[in-house]
Amino acid sequence: MSNLRVIAFDADDTLWVNEPIFTEAQERCKAVLEPYVKAEVLETQLYQTEIRNLKLFGYGIKGFMLSMIETAIELSEGKVSGAEIQQLIDLGKEMLQHPVQLLPNVAETIEQLGQTYELMIVTKGDLFDQESKIARSGIADYFSKVEIVSEKDEKNYASILKRNQINPDEFMMVGNSLKSDILPVCKIGARAVHIPFHITWAHETVELHHVEGISYQELADISLLPALLKES
Repeated sequence: MSNLRVIAFDADDTLWVNEPIFTEAQERCKAVLEPYVKAEVLETQLYQTEIRNLKLFGYGIKGFMLSMIETAIELSEGKVSGAEIQQLIDLGKEMLQHPVQLLPNVAETIEQLGQTYELMIVTKGDLFDQESKIARSGIADYFSKVEIVSEKDEKNYASILKRNQINPDEFMMVGNSLKSDILPVCKIGARAVHIPFHITWAHETVELHHVEGISYQELADISLLPALLKES
């Protein structure tokens, strides 16, 4: 770790709570559409619609809201009412205004690491929503750079490092998603620390054989990161 200069953090479900907001919204969507479709059918179809729409809407709440509306129309065969559609729109607006809840030990750990390392946020999703959450988080001032991308893959990580004049051996990524935060970073020669979150969106899961031979470290809690860096 002697060359380590920059530590980048994923935002959603690494610094603050995100996926439980979507889980709760999905349950409320099921309640709205209960007259038209069984809950398990809605859950499956909504996920399929989300994935199909990623290339059009990208990641984030707005795309999720549009996917809820599209799924409601399809599964109800057009019978869903304007009032029910409005409930789904209002649900999306609530999600966008949801308070930013930092995960345990984040604030003090970020403050501590900021005394030694340059800190970044690297996240994906809707630009306006992510900027809003960062601004409302209370920890924005600790990060010298923020990168909001449409996808977290090897190409985009390499572009981030090049744009910010960071060598791979100077960079570490910390996040909850093996697919987005760990694998692509390791593949470009940088380091990564996986901090699992108790809920993972199905699209972010990876099969174990994909991480075989990939060198990264895993911690149970972000508060353990400073000690890991001192030991390494």
